[in-house]
Amino acid sequence: MRGLLKHLSMDLGPLRESRDYRLLMISGFITMFGTFITMVAVPYQIWQLTHSYVAVGAISLAEFVPMVVCGLWGGAIADALDRRKVILLSEIGLMVTSGLLMVNALLPSPQVWVIYVVGAVSTGLGSLQRPSLEALIPQIVRHDQLSAAAVLASFRWNIGAIVAPALGGVLVAAYGPATAYGIDTVSFLLSLVMLWRIRQVPPPEDAAPASLKTIAEGVRYAVSRPDLMGTYLVDIAAMVFAMSTALYPALAQQLGAPQAIGLLYAAAAVGSLIASLTARWTERVHRHGLGVIISAACWGVAVALAALMTDIWAVFACLALAGAADMISGIFRSTMWNQTIPDELRGRLAGIELLSYASGPMVGNARAGLMAQLGGPKFALGAGGLLCVGAVGLMAALMPKFRRYDALTDEHALREKARRAAQSLPNTSSASVSE
Repeated sequence: MRGLLKHLSMDLGPLRESRDYRLLMISGFITMFGTFITMVAVPYQIWQLTHSYVAVGAISLAEFVPMVVCGLWGGAIADALDRRKVILLSEIGLMVTSGLLMVNALLPSPQVWVIYVVGAVSTGLGSLQRPSLEALIPQIVRHDQLSAAAVLASFRWNIGAIVAPALGGVLVAAYGPATAYGIDTVSFLLSLVMLWRIRQVPPPEDAAPASLKTIAEGVRYAVSRPDLMGTYLVDIAAMVFAMSTALYPALAQQLGAPQAIGLLYAAAAVGSLIASLTARWTERVHRHGLGVIISAACWGVAVALAALMTDIWAVFACLALAGAADMISGIFRSTMWNQTIPDELRGRLAGIELLSYASGPMVGNARAGLMAQLGGPKFALGAGGLLCVGAVGLMAALMPKFRRYDALTDEHALREKARRAAQSLPNTSSASVSE
């Protein structure tokens, strides 16, 4: 029994052995709460000011282009500059944007256009920062602990996704958006204290400056690797066909439980949290491509099953199962990326990864809304889940190299493992430094 619990529990090795990883996790935990609170406050304030569904939805449109452009450019910067410096400067910029939202909310007549502009800038800064954050992890965590690091990051995110929105809703309703933005601003300030203590991570001496050419090199490398393309395409297909959070208000109404809409929004995060708490077994998996395929198919099946349920709690259970499957898929994808991509390309590929997992949900919710307009929310939910399973199966058949990927024999994984073994690990000395 003790052995079973050990295999199901989380591996805390990266936190114990890498001081820099501990600092990065603490920083992320702090800012994640502030960011989720702001994610609640922004649509709440826009609705207060406009009482327009279109105005609330338009914030996503305002953020889409900065995400795409800055995600790709942030990847090139991550490979050309000190990743710690990029993270620090972006964090300062994000703190300023939260402060601007707070100042605007405190005005006698807050301006809606300010929220859109600052929201777009904030998304751009976050997209610039994300590739450097992702690319930093393989430099501060042992190669054999990258899967454990992915599980820990997932756990942190899920805690925030469950607790912070609820806390944000209470704060916004009781004290107003300005207080929420103020808390977010303070969270970035506290995070900067942690990030400042992380050691510098200078780029290689021969690193090329960030440019359209270096971005194109990253894209060409990704396209040349069928296993990497499989991780992107399967996840995009899963999200486009089965992401359905836009249906939750209408679905809760149809189930006769409009007051339980929060349950539907929290379901996937609850399932993901349970999956991350029991995900130590994923460290023993080495057929990660097949793992992504099975997980994505399970995500689609769970969403389709939710459409058949007539009880709100049964729907909640199905959506929680979907969230757990999506989390396992994310762990396998992250492990493949971090164990096989050369360090000099890690930032640019992280930018491509950002686009793959961020664009799918946006398109998926648009698809869900259109299908619901034609046949209702349950039709959109069920058909989307089945289309997801079909698309994942088709891609598995069309991409045999992705399907057969094995970390024990893959040339890219073995090359990176040998390179890391030949170097003195960056976190070896830092692990012994007392804080």
